[in-house]
Amino acid sequence: MTVSDQGSGHYVWSSDVAAATMSLEGVVTGWSEAARRLLGHHAPEVVGRAAADLLVVRNTPEVTGFSPAGSHEWSGKAVLRHRDGHHVEVSLQVHPTLGADGTAEGFLVTATTAAVASERDRTLMQWAYTQSSIALSTYSTVSGTWQPNAAASGTSPYPDPVGATRADQGLLRCVRRVAEEGEPMRYERPAPAPPAGRRSSWIIELWPVRDPATQRVVGVGTAAFDNSEQRSARQRLALLNEAGTRIGTTLNVTRTAQELADLAVPRIADFVSVDLLDTVARGHEPAAGSVAAGVILRRVAHQSSTAGVPEAAIELGELDTYPAFSPPARALTGGKPVISGVQDPDFGRWIAEHATRFVRVQEYGIHSVMAVPLRARGSTLGVAVFIRMEGSKAFEHDDLSLAEELAGRAAVAVDNARRYTRERVNALTLQHSLLPRELPRQAAVEVAHRYLPAGTGAGVGGDWFDVIPLSGTRVALVVGDVVGHGIHASATMGRLRTAVRTLADVDLPPDELLTHLDDLVTHLTWGSDSLLSWDEPDSGEVGATCLYAVYDPVSRVCTLASAGHVPPIVLLPDGTAQVLRLTPGPLLGVGGLPFESTELELPEGSLLAFYTDGLIESRGHDICLGLERLREALSSPVPSLEVTCDAILKALLPQSPVDDVALLLVRTRALHADQVAAWALPSDPAVVADARARATRQLAIWGLEDAAFITELVVSELVTNAIRYGAVPIGLRLIRDQTLICEVSDASSTAPHLRRARTYDEGGRGLQMVAQLTQGWGTRQTPHGKTIWAEQPLPVGSP
Repeated sequence: MTVSDQGSGHYVWSSDVAAATMSLEGVVTGWSEAARRLLGHHAPEVVGRAAADLLVVRNTPEVTGFSPAGSHEWSGKAVLRHRDGHHVEVSLQVHPTLGADGTAEGFLVTATTAAVASERDRTLMQWAYTQSSIALSTYSTVSGTWQPNAAASGTSPYPDPVGATRADQGLLRCVRRVAEEGEPMRYERPAPAPPAGRRSSWIIELWPVRDPATQRVVGVGTAAFDNSEQRSARQRLALLNEAGTRIGTTLNVTRTAQELADLAVPRIADFVSVDLLDTVARGHEPAAGSVAAGVILRRVAHQSSTAGVPEAAIELGELDTYPAFSPPARALTGGKPVISGVQDPDFGRWIAEHATRFVRVQEYGIHSVMAVPLRARGSTLGVAVFIRMEGSKAFEHDDLSLAEELAGRAAVAVDNARRYTRERVNALTLQHSLLPRELPRQAAVEVAHRYLPAGTGAGVGGDWFDVIPLSGTRVALVVGDVVGHGIHASATMGRLRTAVRTLADVDLPPDELLTHLDDLVTHLTWGSDSLLSWDEPDSGEVGATCLYAVYDPVSRVCTLASAGHVPPIVLLPDGTAQVLRLTPGPLLGVGGLPFESTELELPEGSLLAFYTDGLIESRGHDICLGLERLREALSSPVPSLEVTCDAILKALLPQSPVDDVALLLVRTRALHADQVAAWALPSDPAVVADARARATRQLAIWGLEDAAFITELVVSELVTNAIRYGAVPIGLRLIRDQTLICEVSDASSTAPHLRRARTYDEGGRGLQMVAQLTQGWGTRQTPHGKTIWAEQPLPVGSP
């Protein structure tokens, strides 16, 4: 309360507490505005009068203890008379005002309608403060000392009573801020993360303590509450929430187990190991229910708060068998978590029977163990072992429930990864069984290939490639891609590959082959037996692309047609690499749209690259950049096609491709003039003998005289049929490569077929004889008619 002298002996107080001054004789010498509001008297009406005149009843028991002649403090109750006559009950406090020599010169009297605490009340409040079970303390801004109650003495957040600065520096900063700003604050002192748990967590409320008279902050009051349990509960919930995002991030069994160990150290334990049943680790089905004692486990993951995991008695990948009495075996057989430690005789027995484990326990002070079975969908997968060492408190029941929850989540993630791995292995096995294991030998091209399944969780896809030998030393080159992933995509790929091979045997041109393949896909897609892989049943998404090419080493012409597939790249012998511009065709299954072929003549030694979009497409760049990178990689000088394949994959693909990749490299060859002989024949039966003679002479030039007899019969029959049933022009061609091929062409598109000749029939036996004397024969359509061919092996010892 501020008192100011107004120059006339009157004083004005700034507080709402009614105040007055009086002399030792009891005469009023000062009157405040608050006193006027309380009793209605203005200062001139009161100053100079006896203070006792304001009392309703003098010498009441409440005021008997006060005498103006005295010089001591006094407080009590009184009834005062208001200016309008009504009574006002007040609490009075009388304080002597001292002169320079220490003697009383007068009194300061304060009055308030609020009750004034008596001395006993103040004592009671002091007792409540000192005896409170809540840690209370006051900090004096004047002396800089702490005054804690009994509960706060020696409590972690506060300094020692003797003044040692053991308090948290953050708390001291808050104290200074409250003292300076005069506003209350809350401070939370976090506890260290488990498993140490030796210090408590506190919430401290701080508020300014003010002098009632001056309202100046003279101290800071604090109340500390131990919230260790609440904070521990929040930490556990946070850990479980984090487990949902950190455990099971991949579909890899080992990685998932390691994520459990990484999360639990050091927040739950000092060391964690995860052992899976050996059958589970190898991808087989787990045992239903609990498992018997003595089961073989494989260490798949472990983690330690010490770098290098020196506490591990079993290395990663090693097998171990826990005895029946050991905590891990008890958890496995019982299907429930087990807490054990140095007080458990079975713990000591288990440690003693394994030399390495015994050394680790002694060296690192391992004293508490918690074994939790990993169970998912009614099956036991393995066991997680949590260990605390010297300096950490033993496991408690709360730790057990937390570890059990984490292990349960990890077990489901491990089982999901195991199931995915099994399905992926099955899909890969199916896919590899459908892809060509070894490409057939043929003279038209030199080939090299690579196939890489997707390295992500997308699953096995439906990419495929093929090399199909055709008649006349020609070869068909195929690459395709089925939309989607998984076993269904692989099965679809196998069916498409079989269909392409079947159509290739008919020796259709590329555009016609794709038209038939598109019809097949359309019928099967919209029929009851859906061929294609759909992301959603009613999505309407077409399911496959295909590129089909036929290369003829005699003419060096390559004919290509595309069904929505990425274009190939050709590297010419002069080092020029370019993307082939093909007439684009629709994806398979669209139906009703045409396919067009593109022909180009390739120099011998040209290199063609066929591939699927997984090679050039990426989330980080567009397809044009991928094509440019492939063109550059293809142009780099390399010693062989195999090395070129590896170089391309290394240059274009990340370590883990997001999609399947098929790559087929083809280097063209050419059959030279000394390997091919061709003649044009007139439509005259007399020319048959001349055709046989020409063929015999050519075989002699090639050194194949031993093949002359069969070749003459084949030439005779095929030329005779062409003259009798075909149309001009008629041609005869012999090709010497890995086999001897005889071809007769004519302008008729009618294909011959085998038939059973009757006993007296004069004809109908020619093709049967050709089929029996050769290793193969057939017919292919040409733009101008047809060609009938027959192939026979070269004689033994021929050049």
